Amino acid sequence: MKDNNIKNDIKYEGFFDFEDIFSYESLTDSWFEFRVGKKKKSDIGEYFLYLSKNILDLHRDIMNGTYKHSGYKHFKIYDPKVRDIHKASIRDRVIHHAIYRAIYKYFDKFFIHDSYSCRVEKGTHKALDRFRYYYRKESLNDRETVWVLKCDIRKCFHSVDHNILKNIIRKYINCPRFLGVIDTVIDSFSSGATGKGIPLGNLTSQIFINIYLNEFDQFIKRDLKIKKYIRYADDFVIFSRDKRYLEELIPKMKIFLGEKLNFQMHPDKVFIKTVNSGVDFLGWVHFRDHKILRTKTKLRMYKKIFEDTRPEVLASYLGFLSYGNAYKLELKLMEI
Repeated sequence: MKDNNIKNDIKYEGFFDFEDIFSYESLTDSWFEFRVGKKKKSDIGEYFLYLSKNILDLHRDIMNGTYKHSGYKHFKIYDPKVRDIHKASIRDRVIHHAIYRAIYKYFDKFFIHDSYSCRVEKGTHKALDRFRYYYRKESLNDRETVWVLKCDIRKCFHSVDHNILKNIIRKYINCPRFLGVIDTVIDSFSSGATGKGIPLGNLTSQIFINIYLNEFDQFIKRDLKIKKYIRYADDFVIFSRDKRYLEELIPKMKIFLGEKLNFQMHPDKVFIKTVNSGVDFLGWVHFRDHKILRTKTKLRMYKKIFEDTRPEVLASYLGFLSYGNAYKLELKLMEI
């Protein structure tokens, strides 16, 4: 599958029907999508008790231009490092779903094939398969040594520049009222510095970060002409038989990320290794003919299973382990 060639000077005039995106029917559909898997929560039940009124009030505020995004509830998760999650109100999350439903398919067609995070028919397992495919291709089926440049963007969600994100979106969407609502959601959160950061808890943040980093993906493909590149959220890898070539790419990528996106590559998470020595990517350490689960991933998995012993939790991890060489570990889990 060929990647899209997108020129910076092209403006993609996305004509969206504002009335349709935020119609009563659309907001109701967004509510029911949002409610999936959350029916037992008390705040969901309270909102549902007065659903028609709540949706009508929200619809009125959007149409009148008086909609304001409320604040966030903050909590931390350990996965395994500490992550700050910010949870919006139900009312606001209905709007997030309406925005997401309207723009996902439109933007997805502009993304490169090898961007795998938060996309339909993509995901971790497809990225792992692609890693194996690119290694085989670059190594000429194990006949040549392959080097992998592995990079991580420092505090990715925390560092998103609101103005840059808005300007990128404006290259693709031409509907002032819709852009106004999108701006309201973007400006509803700050990671500390004014005009910086998008919250990990928002559904819209998933599509926003892909829109933002698509600029980098296009730079990789169009300007640097790199073919064997995989990105999953803020992690990315590049394959080559030439180590010096990979070393020369690093300053070019740093300059683009800094000047165009106000991002930095994590100084402690940039390395070049051979696949023979093991490359850590997406929870697995990849070798020439197999991959093993990273130790931290294994410990986190054990912790979660012991905290939640439901069969479906165990089944999900067994499915995850099927992506690699973890037969003995699968047997241990089945004995729990």
